[in-house]
Amino acid sequence: MTTPPPALLIAGHGTRDDAGAEAFRDFVRELGRRHPELPVAGGFIELSPPPLGEAVTELVERGVRRFAAVPLMLVSAGHAKGDIPAALAREKERHPGISYTYGRPLGPHPALLSVLERRLDEALGTEGNRTPGDRADVTVLLVGRGSTDPDANAEVHKAARLLWEGRGYAGVETAFVSLAAPDVPSGLDRCVRLGARRIVVLPYFLFTGILPDRVRQQTEGWAAAHPDIEVRSADVIGPEPELLDLVMERYEEALKGDLRMNCDSCVYRIALPGFEDKVGLPQQPHFHPDDDGHHHGHHHHHHGGHAHAH
Repeated sequence: MTTPPPALLIAGHGTRDDAGAEAFRDFVRELGRRHPELPVAGGFIELSPPPLGEAVTELVERGVRRFAAVPLMLVSAGHAKGDIPAALAREKERHPGISYTYGRPLGPHPALLSVLERRLDEALGTEGNRTPGDRADVTVLLVGRGSTDPDANAEVHKAARLLWEGRGYAGVETAFVSLAAPDVPSGLDRCVRLGARRIVVLPYFLFTGILPDRVRQQTEGWAAAHPDIEVRSADVIGPEPELLDLVMERYEEALKGDLRMNCDSCVYRIALPGFEDKVGLPQQPHFHPDDDGHHHGHHHHHHGGHAHAH
């Protein structure tokens, strides 16, 4: 008898928004439908049912002993770093004999950047008519959730930079809807000070909910007060095929257990816009004369640059 593959447990933020919670539950059901060979369950850390513990119990009742937990979150903030691991440790005490591995948050993966690009095209009305010239006067304001964790906020900046690279927008600025500056109106003000004439506000959120709604309301309020600036709102990422595939990628990666290196947005591995010629290039070691024999020992790039083992 073959051992069944480890189950997939999806961990969500939780939201007070019924539609947002339902979007998460739908997404989990859809993953289960696409992967009938896998037991799949999902739950929330707070605010909405089902709680994560209930999802674990459901899996255990289905005979699951091993699972991989994937946080359905774009950035690694307090939830992904603390709350989910704590909840999983608690479940391990409640259900002796289960074992689990824990996957990485989702962003800023190139597949999601492609969806964000599509959302911008939709907002600009340029789908199927991609002339790069159209983008040269477009400034994007990517709006993240916002956190008291500086590293989580930095991840949103990283996504903004990767979205800007090679896609031809005038610029991609960053703002946050809660807990971190700049807020949406200040972010829009900054775009204008940088000379923006057309702005698209792009929510960096997976599903509909109270916070993305707030982004749209604040954008509309600001736009009404600045009639001379063209401002559009783009949609959230949503339950796209890319998102379903990415969750499975994080699941596989958690099972293999090699989470050390950032290969998602490495130009030597993934064809990023404008850098397609770099994929698969052998990496030459480079020595900086001012380095004093400094060794890059902290990185997993052993001599020869990017040691991307396959």
